[in-house]
Amino acid sequence: MDAESLKEAMCMHIDAITPELLAISHDLHAHPEEKFEEHRAHDRLCTAIEQAGLAVERHAFELPTAFRSRTGSTGPDIAVLLEYDALPGLGHACGHNIIAAAGLGAGMAAAALASTAGGRVTMLGTPAEEGGGGKVFMIDRGALEGIDAAMMVHPADSDLTTMNAIAYHGLDAVYTGQAAHAAAHPWQGRNALDAAVLGYMNIAALRQHIAPTERIHGIFTDGGDRPNIVPARAAMNWYVRAADVDALQRLKPRVVAALEAGASAAGCEVAITWRDPVYANLVDSSVITDLYVENARRLGRSVVPPDGSSAVVGSTDMGNVSHIVPSIHPMIAVAPPGVGIHTPEFEIHAGSSSGDQAVIDGAKAMAMTIADLWASESALAAAKRDFIAH
Repeated sequence: MDAESLKEAMCMHIDAITPELLAISHDLHAHPEEKFEEHRAHDRLCTAIEQAGLAVERHAFELPTAFRSRTGSTGPDIAVLLEYDALPGLGHACGHNIIAAAGLGAGMAAAALASTAGGRVTMLGTPAEEGGGGKVFMIDRGALEGIDAAMMVHPADSDLTTMNAIAYHGLDAVYTGQAAHAAAHPWQGRNALDAAVLGYMNIAALRQHIAPTERIHGIFTDGGDRPNIVPARAAMNWYVRAADVDALQRLKPRVVAALEAGASAAGCEVAITWRDPVYANLVDSSVITDLYVENARRLGRSVVPPDGSSAVVGSTDMGNVSHIVPSIHPMIAVAPPGVGIHTPEFEIHAGSSSGDQAVIDGAKAMAMTIADLWASESALAAAKRDFIAH
Protein backbone atom coordinates (compact mmCIF):
# COMPACT_ATOMS: atom_id res chain seq x y z
CA MET A 1 0.00 0.00 0.00
CA ASP A 2 1.61 3.27 -1.09
CA ALA A 3 1.81 6.41 1.04
CA GLU A 4 -1.04 8.21 -0.73
CA SER A 5 -3.42 5.30 -0.27
CA LEU A 6 -2.39 5.00 3.36
CA LYS A 7 -3.00 8.70 3.95
CA GLU A 8 -6.45 8.58 2.40
CA ALA A 9 -7.42 5.54 4.47
CA MET A 10 -6.06 7.06 7.68
CA CYS A 11 -7.93 10.32 7.17
CA MET A 12 -11.16 8.42 6.47
CA HIS A 13 -10.64 6.50 9.70
CA ILE A 14 -10.20 9.73 11.65
CA ASP A 15 -13.36 11.13 10.05
CA ALA A 16 -15.24 8.05 11.24
CA ILE A 17 -14.07 8.44 14.86
CA THR A 18 -14.28 12.24 14.98
CA PRO A 19 -17.31 12.31 17.32
CA GLU A 20 -15.47 10.14 19.84
CA LEU A 21 -12.26 12.17 19.61
CA LEU A 22 -14.10 15.43 20.21
CA ALA A 23 -16.11 13.93 23.06
CA ILE A 24 -12.85 12.89 24.74
CA SER A 25 -11.30 16.32 24.20
CA HIS A 26 -14.36 18.00 25.74
CA ASP A 27 -14.45 15.56 28.64
CA LEU A 28 -10.81 16.16 29.52
CA HIS A 29 -11.29 19.92 29.17
CA ALA A 30 -14.30 19.86 31.49
CA HIS A 31 -12.50 17.71 34.09
CA PRO A 32 -8.92 19.02 34.39
CA GLU A 33 -6.52 16.92 36.43
CA GLU A 34 -3.09 18.05 37.60
CA LYS A 35 0.21 16.21 37.23
CA PHE A 36 0.24 12.54 38.22
CA GLU A 37 -3.46 12.77 39.17
CA GLU A 38 -4.89 12.27 35.66
CA HIS A 39 -6.87 9.15 36.57
CA ARG A 40 -10.05 10.07 34.69
CA ALA A 41 -8.09 10.98 31.55
CA HIS A 42 -6.00 7.81 31.77
CA ASP A 43 -9.08 5.60 32.08
CA ARG A 44 -11.04 7.41 29.35
CA LEU A 45 -8.20 7.17 26.84
CA CYS A 46 -7.37 3.55 27.66
CA THR A 47 -11.01 2.54 27.37
CA ALA A 48 -11.26 4.17 23.95
CA ILE A 49 -8.20 2.24 22.80
CA GLU A 50 -9.60 -1.04 24.10
CA GLN A 51 -12.98 -0.42 22.50
CA ALA A 52 -11.19 -0.06 19.18
CA GLY A 53 -9.93 -3.61 19.63
CA LEU A 54 -6.38 -2.62 20.54
CA ALA A 55 -4.33 -3.83 23.48
CA VAL A 56 -3.25 -1.27 26.07
CA GLU A 57 -1.00 -1.44 29.13
CA ARG A 58 -2.65 0.62 31.83
CA HIS A 59 -0.53 2.12 34.65
CA ALA A 60 2.59 1.50 32.57
CA PHE A 61 6.21 2.10 33.59
CA GLU A 62 5.34 2.15 37.30
CA LEU A 63 3.30 5.34 36.83
CA PRO A 64 -0.39 5.10 37.78
CA THR A 65 -1.53 7.44 35.00
CA ALA A 66 0.78 6.37 32.15
CA PHE A 67 -0.13 3.88 29.43
CA ARG A 68 1.23 2.22 26.30
CA SER A 69 -0.49 0.67 23.31
CA ARG A 70 1.60 -1.03 20.62
CA THR A 71 0.31 -2.29 17.26
CA GLY A 72 2.12 -4.03 14.43
CA SER A 73 4.87 -6.63 14.27
CA THR A 74 7.20 -5.44 11.53
CA GLY A 75 8.51 -2.21 10.08
CA PRO A 76 9.35 1.15 11.63
CA ASP A 77 7.84 1.80 15.07
CA ILE A 78 6.58 5.38 15.34
CA ALA A 79 5.52 6.70 18.74
CA VAL A 80 2.67 9.18 19.18
CA LEU A 81 2.80 10.88 22.56
CA LEU A 82 -0.30 11.99 24.43
CA GLU A 83 -0.32 14.56 27.22
CA TYR A 84 -3.39 15.18 29.39
CA ASP A 85 -2.41 16.93 32.62
CA ALA A 86 -3.81 20.37 33.45
CA LEU A 87 -2.47 23.49 35.15
CA PRO A 88 -3.21 24.42 38.76
CA GLY A 89 -5.95 27.03 38.76
CA LEU A 90 -6.03 27.35 34.96
CA GLY A 91 -7.36 24.00 33.83
CA HIS A 92 -6.43 23.14 30.25
CA ALA A 93 -4.91 26.52 29.49
CA CYS A 94 -2.11 24.62 27.74
CA GLY A 95 -4.56 22.61 25.66
CA HIS A 96 -3.42 19.16 26.69
CA ASN A 97 -6.95 17.91 26.03
CA ILE A 98 -6.23 18.62 22.37
CA ILE A 99 -2.83 16.91 22.51
CA ALA A 100 -4.45 13.79 23.96
CA ALA A 101 -7.34 13.61 21.51
CA ALA A 102 -5.21 14.39 18.44
CA GLY A 103 -2.62 11.82 19.50
CA LEU A 104 -5.33 9.25 20.07
CA GLY A 105 -6.79 9.89 16.62
CA ALA A 106 -3.43 9.61 14.88
CA GLY A 107 -2.49 6.50 16.83
CA MET A 108 -5.78 4.71 16.26
CA ALA A 109 -5.81 5.52 12.55
CA ALA A 110 -2.26 4.24 12.17
CA ALA A 111 -3.04 1.14 14.21
CA ALA A 112 -5.96 0.32 11.91
CA LEU A 113 -3.58 0.26 8.92
CA ALA A 114 -0.43 -1.09 10.57
CA SER A 115 -0.67 -4.69 9.41
CA THR A 116 -1.60 -3.66 5.86
CA ALA A 117 1.22 -1.13 5.67
CA GLY A 118 3.85 -3.27 7.37
CA GLY A 119 4.51 -0.69 10.05
CA ARG A 120 4.23 -0.33 13.79
CA VAL A 121 2.77 2.42 15.97
CA THR A 122 3.04 2.98 19.71
CA MET A 123 0.73 5.28 21.61
CA LEU A 124 2.33 6.54 24.82
CA GLY A 125 0.20 8.21 27.46
CA THR A 126 2.61 10.56 29.22
CA PRO A 127 1.48 12.15 32.50
CA ALA A 128 2.75 15.23 34.28
CA GLU A 129 4.32 17.31 31.53
CA GLU A 130 3.60 20.41 33.60
CA GLY A 131 6.60 20.17 35.89
CA GLY A 132 6.43 16.48 36.79
CA GLY A 133 8.59 15.07 34.00
CA GLY A 134 6.50 11.99 33.28
CA LYS A 135 8.30 11.34 30.00
CA VAL A 136 11.68 11.37 31.72
CA PHE A 137 10.62 8.62 34.12
CA MET A 138 9.15 6.66 31.21
CA ILE A 139 12.37 6.99 29.21
CA ASP A 140 14.39 5.72 32.17
CA ARG A 141 12.05 2.72 32.38
CA GLY A 142 12.34 1.73 28.72
CA ALA A 143 9.43 3.49 27.02
CA LEU A 144 11.46 4.43 23.93
CA GLU A 145 13.26 1.12 23.44
CA GLY A 146 12.72 0.01 19.85
CA ILE A 147 11.08 3.31 18.85
CA ASP A 148 12.31 4.79 15.54
CA ALA A 149 10.73 8.26 15.79
CA ALA A 150 8.33 10.19 18.02
CA MET A 151 5.80 12.96 17.54
CA MET A 152 3.08 15.05 19.11
CA VAL A 153 1.31 18.34 18.36
CA HIS A 154 0.89 21.19 20.83
CA PRO A 155 -1.79 23.92 20.71
CA ALA A 156 -0.75 27.55 20.31
CA ASP A 157 -1.90 30.78 18.69
CA SER A 158 -0.14 29.99 15.38
CA ASP A 159 0.77 27.03 13.21
CA LEU A 160 4.51 26.68 13.84
CA THR A 161 7.12 24.08 13.02
CA THR A 162 8.31 23.91 16.61
CA MET A 163 8.28 25.33 20.09
CA ASN A 164 11.37 27.15 21.35
CA ALA A 165 11.72 24.72 24.22
CA ILE A 166 14.75 25.37 26.39
CA ALA A 167 16.28 23.36 29.23
CA TYR A 168 14.76 23.71 32.69
CA HIS A 169 15.37 22.79 36.32
CA GLY A 170 13.20 23.87 39.24
CA LEU A 171 14.24 24.51 42.82
CA ASP A 172 12.77 25.15 46.25
CA ALA A 173 14.50 27.58 48.63
CA VAL A 174 13.49 27.44 52.30
CA TYR A 175 14.86 30.16 54.59
CA THR A 176 15.09 29.62 58.34
CA GLY A 177 15.53 32.41 60.91
CA GLN A 178 14.48 33.11 64.49
CA ALA A 179 10.97 34.11 65.55
CA ALA A 180 10.46 37.05 67.89
CA HIS A 181 7.76 39.56 68.80
CA ALA A 182 8.07 42.20 66.09
CA ALA A 183 7.16 45.08 68.45
CA ALA A 184 8.42 43.99 71.88
CA HIS A 185 11.75 42.31 71.02
CA PRO A 186 12.51 42.60 67.28
CA TRP A 187 16.26 42.51 67.97
CA GLN A 188 15.89 38.92 69.13
CA GLY A 189 14.63 37.82 65.72
CA ARG A 190 16.27 36.82 62.48
CA ASN A 191 13.85 37.57 59.67
CA ALA A 192 13.58 34.71 57.19
CA LEU A 193 11.25 36.76 54.99
CA ASP A 194 13.86 39.52 54.76
CA ALA A 195 16.39 36.87 53.76
CA ALA A 196 14.08 35.59 51.02
CA VAL A 197 13.32 39.11 49.78
CA LEU A 198 17.04 39.87 49.59
CA GLY A 199 17.56 36.62 47.70
CA TYR A 200 14.78 37.62 45.30
CA MET A 201 16.37 41.01 44.75
CA ASN A 202 19.71 39.35 44.08
CA ILE A 203 18.04 37.27 41.38
CA ALA A 204 16.50 40.44 39.95
CA ALA A 205 19.99 41.92 39.66
CA LEU A 206 21.35 38.71 38.17
CA ARG A 207 18.71 38.78 35.43
CA GLN A 208 20.41 41.83 33.91
CA HIS A 209 23.52 39.80 33.21
CA ILE A 210 22.33 36.50 31.79
CA ALA A 211 22.02 35.45 28.15
CA PRO A 212 18.88 36.32 26.13
CA THR A 213 18.15 32.58 25.94
CA GLU A 214 18.14 32.22 29.74
CA ARG A 215 15.23 32.72 32.12
CA ILE A 216 14.91 32.83 35.92
CA HIS A 217 11.50 33.30 37.53
CA GLY A 218 10.07 32.47 40.93
CA ILE A 219 7.34 32.99 43.50
CA PHE A 220 7.06 33.18 47.29
CA THR A 221 5.25 30.18 48.73
CA ASP A 222 5.61 31.14 52.42
CA GLY A 223 6.23 34.54 53.98
CA GLY A 224 5.41 34.09 57.66
CA ASP A 225 2.26 33.81 59.74
CA ARG A 226 1.45 37.20 61.28
CA PRO A 227 2.83 40.73 60.89
CA ASN A 228 3.66 40.99 64.60
CA ILE A 229 5.88 37.89 64.55
CA VAL A 230 9.31 38.02 62.94
CA PRO A 231 9.05 35.23 60.33
CA ALA A 232 11.13 32.22 61.27
CA ARG A 233 10.43 30.61 57.88
CA ALA A 234 10.04 31.78 54.31
CA ALA A 235 10.04 29.78 51.10
CA MET A 236 10.23 30.28 47.35
CA ASN A 237 9.91 28.17 44.21
CA TRP A 238 12.08 29.03 41.20
CA TYR A 239 12.38 27.94 37.58
CA VAL A 240 15.82 28.20 35.99
CA ARG A 241 16.04 27.86 32.20
CA ALA A 242 18.79 28.01 29.59
CA ALA A 243 19.33 27.20 25.93
CA ASP A 244 20.54 23.66 26.66
CA VAL A 245 21.51 21.46 29.59
CA ASP A 246 25.17 22.53 29.50
CA ALA A 247 24.23 26.21 29.69
CA LEU A 248 21.76 25.37 32.44
CA GLN A 249 24.48 23.74 34.52
CA ARG A 250 26.59 26.89 34.22
CA LEU A 251 23.71 29.15 35.27
CA LYS A 252 22.55 27.17 38.31
CA PRO A 253 25.48 28.02 40.64
CA ARG A 254 24.92 31.72 39.98
CA VAL A 255 21.30 31.36 41.07
CA VAL A 256 22.29 29.46 44.20
CA ALA A 257 24.89 32.12 45.11
CA ALA A 258 22.27 34.87 44.80
CA LEU A 259 19.82 33.06 47.06
CA GLU A 260 22.47 32.16 49.62
CA ALA A 261 23.66 35.77 49.79
CA GLY A 262 20.21 36.82 50.95
CA ALA A 263 20.37 34.37 53.83
CA SER A 264 23.83 35.51 54.83
CA ALA A 265 22.88 39.18 54.85
CA ALA A 266 19.88 38.55 57.12
CA GLY A 267 21.66 36.18 59.48
CA CYS A 268 19.54 33.25 58.37
CA GLU A 269 20.06 29.88 56.74
CA VAL A 270 18.71 28.61 53.44
CA ALA A 271 18.14 25.05 52.21
CA ILE A 272 18.03 24.72 48.42
CA THR A 273 16.53 21.60 46.85
CA TRP A 274 16.53 21.02 43.11
CA ARG A 275 13.34 19.47 41.76
CA ASP A 276 14.23 16.62 39.45
CA PRO A 277 13.97 15.73 36.68
CA VAL A 278 15.80 18.18 34.44
CA TYR A 279 14.03 19.04 31.18
CA ALA A 280 16.34 19.04 28.15
CA ASN A 281 16.04 21.46 25.25
CA LEU A 282 13.98 20.36 22.26
CA VAL A 283 15.84 19.22 19.12
CA ASP A 284 13.42 18.79 16.21
CA SER A 285 13.98 16.48 13.27
CA SER A 286 13.98 18.74 10.22
CA VAL A 287 13.28 15.76 7.96
CA ILE A 288 10.13 14.70 9.82
CA THR A 289 9.08 18.31 10.34
CA ASP A 290 9.14 18.88 6.57
CA LEU A 291 6.86 15.88 6.10
CA TYR A 292 4.45 17.20 8.74
CA VAL A 293 4.43 20.68 7.18
CA GLU A 294 3.45 19.27 3.78
CA ASN A 295 0.73 17.09 5.29
CA ALA A 296 -0.67 20.01 7.29
CA ARG A 297 -0.68 22.08 4.10
CA ARG A 298 -2.97 19.51 2.52
CA LEU A 299 -5.40 20.24 5.36
CA GLY A 300 -5.30 23.98 4.72
CA ARG A 301 -2.77 24.90 7.41
CA SER A 302 0.34 26.92 6.66
CA VAL A 303 2.97 25.84 9.19
CA VAL A 304 5.90 28.23 9.40
CA PRO A 305 9.08 28.51 11.47
CA PRO A 306 8.67 30.70 14.57
CA ASP A 307 9.99 34.24 14.40
CA GLY A 308 10.55 36.78 17.15
CA SER A 309 6.87 37.66 17.47
CA SER A 310 5.31 34.23 17.03
CA ALA A 311 7.78 32.03 18.94
CA VAL A 312 6.43 30.10 21.91
CA VAL A 313 9.19 29.89 24.53
CA GLY A 314 8.99 27.38 27.36
CA SER A 315 10.19 23.96 28.46
CA THR A 316 8.85 20.46 27.98
CA ASP A 317 9.89 16.91 28.77
CA MET A 318 9.39 16.20 25.06
CA GLY A 319 12.84 17.76 24.87
CA ASN A 320 14.23 14.71 26.66
CA VAL A 321 12.50 12.45 24.12
CA SER A 322 14.09 14.41 21.26
CA HIS A 323 17.57 13.53 22.55
CA ILE A 324 16.76 9.79 22.37
CA VAL A 325 14.94 9.41 19.01
CA PRO A 326 14.18 11.71 16.05
CA SER A 327 11.20 13.78 17.18
CA ILE A 328 8.86 16.60 16.22
CA HIS A 329 6.77 18.94 18.37
CA PRO A 330 4.91 21.28 15.99
CA MET A 331 2.47 23.88 17.30
CA ILE A 332 -1.09 23.91 15.96
CA ALA A 333 -3.22 27.06 15.94
CA VAL A 334 -6.14 27.00 18.38
CA ALA A 335 -6.39 30.64 19.46
CA PRO A 336 -6.08 33.95 17.60
CA PRO A 337 -2.57 35.41 17.28
CA GLY A 338 -1.43 37.02 20.51
CA VAL A 339 -3.43 34.77 22.85
CA GLY A 340 -0.68 32.98 24.73
CA ILE A 341 -0.77 29.56 26.32
CA HIS A 342 -1.16 29.33 30.10
CA THR A 343 -3.78 32.09 30.15
CA PRO A 344 -7.51 32.00 30.98
CA GLU A 345 -8.26 33.13 27.43
CA PHE A 346 -6.36 30.21 25.93
CA GLU A 347 -8.20 27.78 28.19
CA ILE A 348 -11.48 28.92 26.61
CA HIS A 349 -10.17 28.41 23.09
CA ALA A 350 -8.88 24.93 23.97
CA GLY A 351 -12.48 23.85 24.50
CA SER A 352 -13.93 25.70 21.51
CA SER A 353 -14.67 24.84 17.89
CA SER A 354 -11.15 25.95 16.93
CA GLY A 355 -9.84 23.47 19.47
CA ASP A 356 -11.99 20.78 17.88
CA GLN A 357 -10.56 21.57 14.45
CA ALA A 358 -7.05 21.31 15.88
CA VAL A 359 -7.86 17.84 17.22
CA ILE A 360 -8.89 16.58 13.79
CA ASP A 361 -6.23 18.38 11.77
CA GLY A 362 -3.52 17.43 14.25
CA ALA A 363 -4.59 13.79 14.16
CA LYS A 364 -4.63 13.71 10.36
CA ALA A 365 -1.32 15.55 9.90
CA MET A 366 0.45 13.19 12.29
CA ALA A 367 -1.19 10.08 10.82
CA MET A 368 -0.14 11.10 7.33
CA THR A 369 3.39 11.74 8.57
CA ILE A 370 3.45 8.24 10.03
CA ALA A 371 2.37 6.96 6.60
CA ASP A 372 5.32 8.78 5.02
CA LEU A 373 7.76 7.24 7.49
CA TRP A 374 6.32 3.76 6.98
CA ALA A 375 6.32 4.01 3.19
CA SER A 376 9.72 5.66 2.69
CA GLU A 377 12.79 3.93 4.07
CA SER A 378 14.90 6.82 2.79
CA ALA A 379 12.93 9.42 4.76
CA LEU A 380 13.34 7.60 8.05
CA ALA A 381 17.00 6.88 7.29
CA ALA A 382 17.56 10.58 6.58
CA ALA A 383 15.86 11.49 9.87
CA LYS A 384 18.14 9.11 11.74
CA ARG A 385 21.26 10.47 10.03
CA ASP A 386 20.21 14.01 10.87
CA PHE A 387 19.55 12.94 14.47
CA ILE A 388 23.00 11.38 14.85
CA ALA A 389 24.61 14.51 13.39
CA HIS A 390 23.12 16.56 16.20
